[in-house]
Amino acid sequence: MPADTDIRYVCLSDLHLGAELSLLTSLMPGTSPGSPQVDPKQASLVLVELMNCLRYLIKDQSPKPTLILLGDILELALANDNVAAMVFERFLELAMPAGEEPLFDKKIFYIPGNHDHHLWETDRETQYVSNYLPTHPQDPLEIPRHITKNIFMELVDDKNKVRSFFLNGLLQRYDNLKTSIIYTAYPNFGLIRGNRGVIFHHGHFIESIYLLMTTLKNLIFPAQKALTRTVDDLEAENFAWIDFFWSTLGRSGDWGKDVEIIYDKMQDEKQFRTLVENLATGLAAKAGISSTDLGGWLESKITKKIIDVLVDKLVYPECAQTEERLSVDAEQGLAAYVNGDDGNGPLRTQIFEDCVYWKLKFPEQTTFVFGHTHKPFEIPYKFSGYLGETVPVYNTGGWVVETQKTSPLHGGAVVLLNENLDVASLHLYNEADDPAKYQVKVSEVPQPGQGHSDFFNKLSELVKPDESPWGGFSDTVAKEVEVRRQILLDKIASQE
Repeated sequence: MPADTDIRYVCLSDLHLGAELSLLTSLMPGTSPGSPQVDPKQASLVLVELMNCLRYLIKDQSPKPTLILLGDILELALANDNVAAMVFERFLELAMPAGEEPLFDKKIFYIPGNHDHHLWETDRETQYVSNYLPTHPQDPLEIPRHITKNIFMELVDDKNKVRSFFLNGLLQRYDNLKTSIIYTAYPNFGLIRGNRGVIFHHGHFIESIYLLMTTLKNLIFPAQKALTRTVDDLEAENFAWIDFFWSTLGRSGDWGKDVEIIYDKMQDEKQFRTLVENLATGLAAKAGISSTDLGGWLESKITKKIIDVLVDKLVYPECAQTEERLSVDAEQGLAAYVNGDDGNGPLRTQIFEDCVYWKLKFPEQTTFVFGHTHKPFEIPYKFSGYLGETVPVYNTGGWVVETQKTSPLHGGAVVLLNENLDVASLHLYNEADDPAKYQVKVSEVPQPGQGHSDFFNKLSELVKPDESPWGGFSDTVAKEVEVRRQILLDKIASQE
C-alpha cells in the first residue's frame, strides 16, 4: 500500500502543446519574435524542467501515480494536428521514457477541454458504437450521449471505459508504450474514497461564451430556458459551437491559417467589433437583404444583441481578465455549473445520479478542480447543494503567455492528490516583472477546523524554491515567458 504522503494522482491542464505562445512548445533555434517557428521535434526547455521537478517528487514511489490531463493539452485551434501531436509525443517521451523508470502509471485519464474538444467528438462515437449499438438490427437505437456515462470512471471495468482513439494511436508508435492506455472522460471525471470526492472539469462550462448557443436560445426562446438542466443538455446545445471555433477551425485549409488573426484581433474590442459586423454584413448579403435594408438589419434589436454578446464574451475571455482570480461572469458560471440556483445544478445532479448508480453515499467533502482560466488558485467556496461547510476549489492555471503586459495572476500549477484524496497545489510559476520573484510554492485549502495535512507538509519539505530542481525551473520559465511575450507583442503590432 502506498504511504498516506505518496502522490497518487498528478493533474495538469492547459499545456496547449503545439501553440507557439505555449511555454511547453519548443521554438526553432535563433527564431525571431517577428517570425517564430515551432520546433515539434524538440522538447521545450520549460517542459524538460517541469518533468525534472515532477521526477524529483515521484522518483522513489511505487506504484507510480496516475496522470490526469485536464484539457487543452493539445492545441487544435492554433496549430495543425500533426504539430500538436508531435509536441505531445515529446511530452510522452519525458514522462515515460524508453529504458528508464516512468513517472506515471500506464493508465492515463484525459478530460478534453475546448481547444482539444474534437478529440472528444471522435471518442464520443467510439463510446456509442461500443456501449449503445445493440447486436440485433431490428432493435431501436438509443440517442447518442454527449458525455461519458460514468463520472466515477475508475469504478468502470476497463473494457467499458472510453479509450482515446487518436491519442492511443500515438502511444502505439512507441514500443515501451504499447501497453499504456489513455482513457477519455468528458466533461467531468470523478474520484471517490469513502466520504471524500474530487471532481475534475476543464472549466470551459463556467465561462458563458462556451454556452453561447444556450444563451442565444434563451434570448430567442425564453420559454425554453428552464429546459437546460443537465451536463448532457449543456454539451448537446453547445458542442458544435465549441468544436467549430476552438477545436477544428484552425485546420480548415488556407482559411485555417487566418484563424490566428481572429484570435489576435479578439484582444482589441474595436478591431473585433468591426470583424463581427463585417461577418454579419456578409451573412445578410448572402441572405438576400438589400443594401437599403442592411443598415436597419444591423441595427435591429436581435442582431445588435447577438453582436454585443459575441464582442463582450470573445474580447474579454476569462483568461484575459487580469485583475481578479475569477471575473463576476466566471464566479456566477462556477456557481451555476457546480451548484445551480437551487442546489441541483448540472454537476451536482450528475454526482448524485452516479452515487445512486454505484450505491455510494454522496461525498461529505467534495473538492472541485478545474483549469481553463490560466490563473492558478485555491479557495473554499460555499455551495448549498453539497455536504460539508465548504467545497475547496483548485485551479491548475496554464502554460501560455497571452497578455501584452505582465499578469501576476497568470501562471501554471500542478494539482497533486494522495490515496486519501488530500489535495495540494504545486504553484510552479506566476508571471512577474522581476525574474527573482519566480518561485515554486505549495498551497492547500485545509479541511475546516484542521491544520495542514501530512501530505501538504511532506510536499513542502521537498520543495525548496532556491535549490535544484526548483531554482533551475524558475530561472528557465522567467526567461521563456518574456520570449513568448515579445512574440505576442510583435504579432499584434504587425496587424495594426
